[in-house]
Amino acid sequence: MPRVLITGAAGFLGSHLADRFLADGWEVIGVDNFLTGSPENVAALQEKPGFSFVRHDISTPLYVKPDIDGVLHFASPASPVDYLELPIQTLKVGSLGTHNMLGLALAKGARFLLASTSETYGDPTVHPQPETYWGNVNPVGLRGVYDEAKRFAEAMTMAYHRYHGVDTRIVRIFNTYGPRMRPGDGRVVSNFIVQALRGEPLTIYGDGTQTRSFCYVDDEVEGIVRLFHSERVEPTNIGNPDEFTIRELAEIVLEETGSSSELRALPLPEDDPKVRRPDITVAREVLGWEPVVSLREGLRRTIPYFRERVERDDATARALGEA
Repeated sequence: MPRVLITGAAGFLGSHLADRFLADGWEVIGVDNFLTGSPENVAALQEKPGFSFVRHDISTPLYVKPDIDGVLHFASPASPVDYLELPIQTLKVGSLGTHNMLGLALAKGARFLLASTSETYGDPTVHPQPETYWGNVNPVGLRGVYDEAKRFAEAMTMAYHRYHGVDTRIVRIFNTYGPRMRPGDGRVVSNFIVQALRGEPLTIYGDGTQTRSFCYVDDEVEGIVRLFHSERVEPTNIGNPDEFTIRELAEIVLEETGSSSELRALPLPEDDPKVRRPDITVAREVLGWEPVVSLREGLRRTIPYFRERVERDDATARALGEA
C-alpha cells in the first residue's frame, strides 16, 4: 500500500487531504504540532484505517522509519490572524520546515509537494495572476513573514529538484474555504459566516471593493491530488477564477444565513491585496482540472458546520459563565 506523510495534517486543508488519500487507498502519516491545527481533526482521522499520527514541530528535523512515497508539506500558519501573531514560527516552518521535509523526501526517494500560496503574488499589478508573474511583495511589511516564507520555500523546493533530483511539485493555493475552518481564524469567509450567525456586524476592511476568488475545499483537494500525480514540476495555480468583491461575498453570506446583520467598515490593513484571481490555464490544460462548486453552493455546504460550531462554542461559554 502506498504511503504519504502530510505535515499540517490537523489543519483545515491538511486534514481534508489526509481524508482523500485514505479514501484513495493510501496509508497516511499525519504530522502536526497543534500550533494552529485542531486535535479534533486528528481524532477523526485516527478512527480510519491506515492513518497514524506524529506530534512534531517540523522546524526541527524529523525521521520516520517506514518507507514513504510522498511528502506533502502543508504545515504553516495560514491566516493573517495566525501569521501576524506567530511571525517567527511562520518564517521557521517555511524555511527550516521546508528544508527538513525536502531532506526527508530526498532520504526516502519520495515525491515532494509544497503547499505554496497566491500570497506569493503580493498586491498584484498583473490581473489575473499567471504562474509566470513574479509578484509584488513588500518583504518587510507585516504580511511579509508569510509571503516571503512561501517564496523562499518555493526557491528551496526548486533548488532540491535541480541539485538533488528530488521529484517536486508546487501548488499555489488561492482562498480556500469549507468545513473544518477555525471560527476565529480571521479569514474572510469564516469571519462573515460566524458574525452573520451571531447577529454581529460583518466587518469589511476598506470600502469592500477589493476582490478575492474563493475555492471550495473539495475542488481544491481534487486539484492538489491531480497535481501530485502529474509530471508538472513548476508552480501551479489551483483556485477558482470566479472573482467577487468582499462586499458581494458579505451580501451572499447574509442571504444564505438569513441574517439581518449590518456591514461595518474598518481601515484596510497594510499591504492588503486589492485584487486576487488565478489564471488556471495550466491547471486546465495539464491537469484537466477546474472547479465545479459555485460560491453559493460551497457556502451552503459550509454554513451548517459553522452553525454547529457556533452553537457548541456559545453553549460552552454559557456553561463556564454559570460555573
